[in-house]
Amino acid sequence: MSEQTENKTTPAPKPTVEELRAEIKQTRAELGETVQALAAKADVKARAKDQVEVTKQKVKAQAVEAGEKVRVAAVAATDRVRAAAGQAPNPRDLAYEARAQARTSPVPLSLVFAGVAAVVGIILIVRGSRR
Repeated sequence: MSEQTENKTTPAPKPTVEELRAEIKQTRAELGETVQALAAKADVKARAKDQVEVTKQKVKAQAVEAGEKVRVAAVAATDRVRAAAGQAPNPRDLAYEARAQARTSPVPLSLVFAGVAAVVGIILIVRGSRR
């Protein structure tokens, strides 16, 4: 027991004035940092502005990405239209082909007109008998 009594009664060495000043200086610096952190968290206006800036940057990035996607889609659509236009026959060429086929057709044009006249005549006779 005598050893425990000696340990309890022996005081810790007192810090020097310089050590106390250094400890106070360090504590003040830590306290200043803590106050600044708390002030930053409490400053709602500044935090809102920061969040607005972050959101603006995100929207700008998304707009650039969307614009690029539109450009790629437009180029692809243009290529498809050009390819389809190259494959589609020219309407003028179709008209010339139809004219040539009509001229070389084995059925004479007068026979076609006679058939049309016969159909019109039958329609008129049928309508006339109904009245």
